[in-house]
Amino acid sequence: MSTEKDITIDLLSSAGPESNEENGYERIDKYNQQTTHDLAHHYKGILDLIGEDTGREGLRATPMRVAKAMQFLTHGYGLKPENILKSAMFKEDYKQMVLVKNIELYSLCEHHMIPFFGKAHIAYIPNGYITGLSKLARVVDAFSRRLQVQERLTTQIRDCIQSTLKPMGVAVVIEAQHMCMLMRGVQKQNSVTTTSAFTGAFLQTATREEFIHLIGVKLY
Repeated sequence: MSTEKDITIDLLSSAGPESNEENGYERIDKYNQQTTHDLAHHYKGILDLIGEDTGREGLRATPMRVAKAMQFLTHGYGLKPENILKSAMFKEDYKQMVLVKNIELYSLCEHHMIPFFGKAHIAYIPNGYITGLSKLARVVDAFSRRLQVQERLTTQIRDCIQSTLKPMGVAVVIEAQHMCMLMRGVQKQNSVTTTSAFTGAFLQTATREEFIHLIGVKLY
């Protein structure tokens, strides 16, 4: 698996089309070469097993593409969410709710390795320290870019914020759609799964209700 430094380069360099010398554009990707080689070998075997012809034009480069895509989709394993928060911790005498809502998230269900996606809403009440607002979104990415279940993802985000910032309370709500329910299995196209996790002050009814109200209204 790529290191945290390598992954940062990957995220910056992975946008855009494949390398094409004829049009004067060459994309440079940095991935762990051995991991990429091994993954591509296995994905070629999978394509062969399902009856595809890996020699045809449209599939010749597919094992390598999927190998790189899988490293991107699981790059959270190379990140330390606690360090993300610590990189922008500031002393501040603010003791009211800080809420960041509608944080997009994309993850892979660990049961079928099929995507689930949605939004996370995060709030905390500082107790001497605040963190950069973007760091909350990065923590969501760090945990969601792994094989996951939504329930565990919700509590991991909560526990990371609580243990690192030590606020008076943390609230996390995730709303997501799971492709394993939409495109296979029960095939219910409009189903949405909601999970929540709270600590401290958010265990109190009034504070929790304020949080739930705020994530449901549009104030701008």
